[in-house]
Amino acid sequence: MTTAKRDFYEVLGVSKNATPDELKAAYRKLALQLHPDRNPGDKASEEKFKEVNEAYEVLSSTDKRRTYDQFGHAAFTQGGGPGGPGGFGGFEGFGDAFSDLFDGIFGGSGGGRGRRTARGADARVAYRVSLQQAFTGAEASLRLNRATGCETCGGSGARPGTSAKVCSQRGGVGQVRISHGFLTMARPCPRCGGEGRILESPCASCRGQGRVRTAETIKVRIPAGVEDGTTLRVAGGGEAGERGAPQGDLYVVIQVEEDERFQRDGADLLTEKKISIPLAALGGETEVPTVEASVRLRVPAGTAPGALLRVRGEGMPRLGASGRGDLLVRVQVDVPSRLTKEQRQLFAQLAQSLGETGISADEGLLKRVFGK
Repeated sequence: MTTAKRDFYEVLGVSKNATPDELKAAYRKLALQLHPDRNPGDKASEEKFKEVNEAYEVLSSTDKRRTYDQFGHAAFTQGGGPGGPGGFGGFEGFGDAFSDLFDGIFGGSGGGRGRRTARGADARVAYRVSLQQAFTGAEASLRLNRATGCETCGGSGARPGTSAKVCSQRGGVGQVRISHGFLTMARPCPRCGGEGRILESPCASCRGQGRVRTAETIKVRIPAGVEDGTTLRVAGGGEAGERGAPQGDLYVVIQVEEDERFQRDGADLLTEKKISIPLAALGGETEVPTVEASVRLRVPAGTAPGALLRVRGEGMPRLGASGRGDLLVRVQVDVPSRLTKEQRQLFAQLAQSLGETGISADEGLLKRVFGK
C-alpha cells in the first residue's frame, strides 16, 4: 500500500502564501537538521531529507509552484495529470513543468537543443573560530581542493581553436522520443549522451570536461555574532560544472571554540565573579571582564552567594540584527581561609552585634558560619 504524499507546504512548515525568502529559510533549517552527515545511518531522517528536497524543488520554481497549487501532486505523477491521460496540453504552464520533470529523469531538454549540463556540486567545510573572533568577526582563509573551470579551453571542453559540433541525430536536440500509446517519453541520444553536441577534439588539459581539479585558497568573511553551527553560504564557491555549467555553492559550517572565561547562551554571556563579604553585605562596585575589556559591575547591598547580576549590552553581537546581548555575572562570595588576629576580633564583634553566640575571636565567625 502506497503512503499518500504530504502537502509540500506542510513538509516545509510554511503557509501557502509563503514568500520565496520564507521558503528558502524553512528549507535551509530543515536541510541542516536532517542532512545525512548529521544523522548517519538514520533512515527516517534520510527519507525526510529527500521529502524536504522534493518539496523545495517544486515550490522554489515559480512555474512548478503555480502548477502544484492548481493540480497538487497529480501534476507531477505520470498519468495523473488533470483531465486524466492525455489531458496535459490544455493547461497553461503545465507543459513547462512536465518538460522539467522529464529533464530530471531522462536528461532531456524539454524541447530545446541538448540537455542542460549539470551544475557543479556544492562543497562543505568546517571552520573553527575563537569566541573573540566570533565577537569581532574574522576573515577565514580556506584551502580547498575543488574542480575549477579549465583555463586552457575556457571551460568549453574543446581544444583551443575548435568547438563542439552539433549532433547529427535529430538536429542536436539530444533526445530520442519513444511513444507508448498516449504517452511520449524522451531518452538521451545514444550518440551524444543527451548533450546535443559532440566534441571531436577534446581539450588535452581537461579531457573534454571543461574543468580541472586544483588546490587554491579562498577568503570568506565571518560575520560578527556567529554561533556554533552557523552555516555560511558562498555562492559559486563550490565545484565547477561541466563545460561551462554554473559552479555549485560553498557552505562553511562555523565551530566556535569554548572560552574559559565565559559560557554562551545565544547572544548572552555568563561569567563568575568572586566578591568579598563586606562588598556582598554593604554593596558597591567591582570590575568584571568582557570579551573586549572590562566594565564596572554594581553590586547591591545584601547580595547573596550565587546571585545573578546583569550588565546590559555587554554580550555578543546579534547575528543579522542590531545590538548586543547581555553579560550575566554569577556572584560567588569569597570567604577568606586565613585571618589576622585583628580581623578575627572584628568578625567576632560583628557576630556579637548580630546576636550570634558561642563565637570567640579564637574560633572565628567564618569557621562557625561558613565551615572554614
